[in-house]
Amino acid sequence: MRILIVLVRLAWRYLWRNHRRTIIMLGAIVLGTWAMIFMTALTRGMVDQMIADGISAIPGHVQVHGQGYLDDPSVTRSIPLSDEEFAARFADAGFSAWATRVRVPAVITSERESRGVTLLGIDPAAERDFSFVDYGAVDGRFLESPEDSGIVIGAKLADTLETRVGKRVVLMSQDPDNDIADRGFRVVGVFEANMQAFEEGFVFVGKATAQKMLRMGTATTEAVFVGDDYRNVEPVYDKVAAGVGDAVTVSRWTEVDTYLGTMLKTMDGFVLVWMIVIFLALSFGLVNTLVMAVFERVREIGLMLALGMKPAMILGQIIIESMMLLALGLLIGTALAWASIVPLEGGIDLSAVGEGMEMWGASSVLYPKLYLEDVVLANVVVLVLGFFASLSPAWRASRYEPVEAITKVG
Repeated sequence: MRILIVLVRLAWRYLWRNHRRTIIMLGAIVLGTWAMIFMTALTRGMVDQMIADGISAIPGHVQVHGQGYLDDPSVTRSIPLSDEEFAARFADAGFSAWATRVRVPAVITSERESRGVTLLGIDPAAERDFSFVDYGAVDGRFLESPEDSGIVIGAKLADTLETRVGKRVVLMSQDPDNDIADRGFRVVGVFEANMQAFEEGFVFVGKATAQKMLRMGTATTEAVFVGDDYRNVEPVYDKVAAGVGDAVTVSRWTEVDTYLGTMLKTMDGFVLVWMIVIFLALSFGLVNTLVMAVFERVREIGLMLALGMKPAMILGQIIIESMMLLALGLLIGTALAWASIVPLEGGIDLSAVGEGMEMWGASSVLYPKLYLEDVVLANVVVLVLGFFASLSPAWRASRYEPVEAITKVG
């Protein structure tokens, strides 16, 4: 322990022997650490928001459909279970929320335009907690019950159709006999969403109203179940699969939206690669700093070896010097990253490039997410790789012959 204390003192003294070089290298480490953590937080926030938006549009963590519905979303492929059967099987299952709904392709027509949309027949009370629509922020009002005769459309779709609250539109789809099913609706609300694709692609009507329009009785085409964590849906999946049997298709959200599922799987790997790339840029400066520090102290190293200091102690001193520099840079860089992220937790407005963000499935507001695991990973990556980067100059310093080292600069 006494030897270790001596080595630490020597390393700290030699570290500040050349203040300018140490401060420059320290600044590079601080900047690199800040970039690692800050950019990782931005990326995590973007991916989390994309997944949250995607799940709210799917919606839910686990879905139930009739056989073949995902390949051909038609009312002919409805779920062979009634709402009462779902309620009896899952009333005490402990889900955060669940609901049955009607979801089919449709065409909406106003006085001036027509567009293809996804018709959602819902029970508004059951979906309030996981809908991507803020009921209270709707221009007009949202649906009040499954029997509501109105329709709620997105702001982007309203602009496209040149319609507004109070105007009438016509919805058309197919019934179970493949005949045209249509009905006129009065627009009772216009909603805004994080993504314009949601505003343009979805329309909401009451579930009972949709069933009546499509002449499908009390059948539904989709049941959605929400758990506590989208990263761990297996408990929800197992309960749902056991409760509904083999007559239907049970899917995790990662299977319904494979793009988002793949993104979630590759995110951790991307973060690690990003950190390694940043460190590789830092490592050149770190190794150069240590090599120059060793070169300036060749005579002193020779004297210490001649006085009996073991090569292993020289090796340890150089490595400790490197670790102290890295640790100080990590401490300052981590604090700076935290101080940069906290003020941005309310969101970064990227509406100026909103259309480009939507091409990637991201919203126009970015919420950075700082996870403790990412901070720990960044620090561990820098320390571990820094240790290996310092081995080469430290090893060279410990291999000097005392007489040769003393006379080399004498």
